[in-house]
Amino acid sequence: MDQDPRKRLCFADGRRKVDYVLVYHYRKRSSVRGSPSQHRLSIISNGSYPLGVEEKDPEGGKDEPAEVVVDVGPLDPADGEKIMIREEFEGNLKDAGLEIECDKENKAHGHAFIRLHAPWQVLSREAEFLKIKVPTKKSYELREEKGLAATMNEVWRKLNQPFQPKVPHQEQEHSRTKFLSHCFSRDKLHLYNINSKDTFFDNATRSRIVYEILRRTACTRTCQTMGITTLIANGVYDSAFPLHDGDFHPSGQAEGKNDRQLLHDEWARYGAFYKYQPVDLIRKYFGEKIGLYFAWLGVYTQLLIPASVVGIIVFFYGWATVETNIPSQEMCDEDQNFTMCPLCDRACDYWHLSTACGTARASHLFDNPATVFFAIFMSVWAAMFLEHWKRRQISLNYSWDLTGMEEEEVRSHMNTVTLCYSLITSVCMSGFLHSAQELISMTMFPDTDQLKITNADCYMMRHNGGVPIQNY
Repeated sequence: MDQDPRKRLCFADGRRKVDYVLVYHYRKRSSVRGSPSQHRLSIISNGSYPLGVEEKDPEGGKDEPAEVVVDVGPLDPADGEKIMIREEFEGNLKDAGLEIECDKENKAHGHAFIRLHAPWQVLSREAEFLKIKVPTKKSYELREEKGLAATMNEVWRKLNQPFQPKVPHQEQEHSRTKFLSHCFSRDKLHLYNINSKDTFFDNATRSRIVYEILRRTACTRTCQTMGITTLIANGVYDSAFPLHDGDFHPSGQAEGKNDRQLLHDEWARYGAFYKYQPVDLIRKYFGEKIGLYFAWLGVYTQLLIPASVVGIIVFFYGWATVETNIPSQEMCDEDQNFTMCPLCDRACDYWHLSTACGTARASHLFDNPATVFFAIFMSVWAAMFLEHWKRRQISLNYSWDLTGMEEEEVRSHMNTVTLCYSLITSVCMSGFLHSAQELISMTMFPDTDQLKITNADCYMMRHNGGVPIQNY
C-alpha cells in the first residue's frame, strides 16, 4: 500500500479523488478441489454433484488420487437479484457522469468497495442545479470601528488570544475583506476565482453533490426503488459514506496538517477544552448544518457559565444558613421530642420528628430564600440566551452566505404523490413519484392496467365508471 496519505484518498491512478464509497457484501459460486472421498461428503452436505474428475499421471508413472472440481452450492436467488440491481444502479450512476472504480471480488465472500468520483462537469452541473453559493472575485472592505468601541474590541481580543484555536480559518474570520457570493452558474465562470477545478469545491460540497445524485438515482428495470437510502434498507448495499481527509494523528509538520488533524488538535481532545470552537473549520469540514449545530452548542455552553456560577452561590448560601434556619433547628432539636402520627394505617408506628433532621438540612441547601432569586435569574437568562443566539445565527448566516437556505431546503425535499386507480378493483392507491418522466408520461401500465392520476382525477374516474380521462 502506498504510504502517501493523499494517494489513499484517490483512485488507483493517484489523481482522481474519492468523493464517496459504497459497500456491499458478496458471495460467489466457487469451486473447490479435493479427493473423491472428500467430495462424497460434500454431496451429502450441500446436495451438489461432481462437475468432473481430473486424472493426473506424474512423470514417475505412479497414479495419484484424482482431483474433483466441486460446486460449493447454489447462489441465493436474492443475491442474484441484488447483483442485477447493483449493476443497473451503477450503470445509472455512470450515465449521470460519475466515475466508478470497483474492487475485484477475489474471495468466495466478503465486502467489496465501490469508489465514486465526480468530475468537474458533474460538479458544475449539480452545483448550478442545487444553487450552491460560491465566492466571486468581487470583494469589499468592511468598515472599521473607531473610537471607544474599537479600543474595547482590541483589548477583548488580546485577552481572548490564549483561548483562540490555532487554525488558519480563525485568522480569516477577523479579516476586514468580504467576498461576495453568488449561486454557481456555468455561464458565469469568469466571475469566480477558480484557481484549480479540483479544489474549487471543498470536500463537504463534493460529498453533498454526490449524495444528491445517489439519492435521486432510480432503478426502474429491476425494481421500483429510488435512491441509495432505499437500497441500503433493502440490503443491496451495506453502507454509503464519504472519506475523511486522511489520518487524524499528527504528521510532525505543523504547516502540512490537514483539516481533520487540525480539528483533532484544536477541538476534539480534552486538552483543548478551554478554547473556543473553530466553527469556520467545522463548517468547512462537515458542512453548514453541523457547523450551525456546534455553534449553537458553543453559545449554550458559554452562557451556562454564569448560570452555573449563580447556582453555586445559591447552594453555598443555603449551606451557610442551614444552622440558622428555624425549621431545621426545630426538627433537629431532640429535647422537644415531637411525636408524629404514623405514615400508614396499620403497619406503621409513631415516629419522632428529629429522625428527619438530615432530610431537612439537605432540602435547605437547594430550597432556601435565595432560590427565588435564582428562579427569576434563570427566566431572564433564558430570554438573554435566545436573543444572543439570534444575533449569533444572523452573523453566521451573513459570514457563510446562508440567506434563503431554509426556503430552498423545503422546496428540494418536496415529494410528489402519485395515485394509481385500478380499473379492476376501483381502488385508489397512493405512492411516491419516482421520476419526473412518470409525471409527464401519464400512461397506462401494461401489466397492471393502472393509470397514474391526481386525487381529483381519481374522484372523477370513480364516478365515471372507471373510464380514463381522454386528456391524458
